[in-house]
Amino acid sequence: MVKVGIVGSTGYAGGELVRILARHKEADIIWYGSRSYIDQKYARVYRNMFQIVDASCMDDNMEELASQVDVIFTATPQGLCSSLINEEILSRVKIIDLSADYRIKDVKTYEEWYKIEHKSPEFIKEAVYGLCEINREDVKKARLVANPGCYPTCSTLSIYPLVKEGIIDANTIIIDAKSGTSGAGRGAKVDNLFCEVNENIKAYGVTTHRHTPEIEEQLSYAACEDVNIIFTPHLVPMNRGILITAYASLKREVSYEEVKEIYDKYYNDEVFVRVLEKDLTPETKWVEGSNYVDVNFKIDTRTKRIVMMGAMDNLVKGAAGQAVQNMNLMFGLDEGMGLELIPMFP
Repeated sequence: MVKVGIVGSTGYAGGELVRILARHKEADIIWYGSRSYIDQKYARVYRNMFQIVDASCMDDNMEELASQVDVIFTATPQGLCSSLINEEILSRVKIIDLSADYRIKDVKTYEEWYKIEHKSPEFIKEAVYGLCEINREDVKKARLVANPGCYPTCSTLSIYPLVKEGIIDANTIIIDAKSGTSGAGRGAKVDNLFCEVNENIKAYGVTTHRHTPEIEEQLSYAACEDVNIIFTPHLVPMNRGILITAYASLKREVSYEEVKEIYDKYYNDEVFVRVLEKDLTPETKWVEGSNYVDVNFKIDTRTKRIVMMGAMDNLVKGAAGQAVQNMNLMFGLDEGMGLELIPMFP
């Protein structure tokens, strides 16, 4: 059994980790970390865990935690993980960080976009970007994994094959993204109150959203050149789910069959990426509660552009599910173990 510790277990992503790992055949949660609820029963914080989880919340003592578990998930705000880990801890335990602390390889870029000082930049180069479908072999050997952000996961998986194959001009990419309110976290914020969100949709972080450099970096690797994109996220009145619609100019004329063959080349053997049938558009309701990403595309011959689309659950594939997928790879388990989650409907 893989002994698991979770720092930040009472946030939305942390709660989803508990939901998934509680039924994982090869994982045992030893530590439910939460600064806000120390010594309180976990099932009192999340009552869906009543008679399922009997443990109480503990603090985030990384030194003690590292001596008790095999892997630590840090589902915490930016800056916390980088302030807690050191070489001694990493020599004893594997870490999967759900924050952005190790996703971006250039520390100056991270500090510019996140407006905080990075506390352990010496580990950035080592950290593996945990997008399993692209970096699977590196994840298997890692001791520190940077779990990708929700928007970057959906955006990258929807766009990556066409950038990698040189079909589109990567510097013409525009991404229109929409997310449910759980993407903003569980903390109390006026902007997330029911009356603020209900019957409303709004753009936010226009030209400044912190996931922009993360998406650009991953697409730059695929393009083998620097890529700049326009990324605009929107908040929509639903609990969970992400939908991205991306646009780019084609470098040459292509057929549906040619583009479909490219997507199939990259995703035919992937359990969690589903390339939809022709003319079907991804919808959040068909992936909710699951680790699936549904992708598809539409060629616009009139404008010589292509529309790339993706939908997924921001808390599962966009956070906790992907983190468990990474854990499975790191410990030599079946990649899909614990993630056999059929999408919920309605």
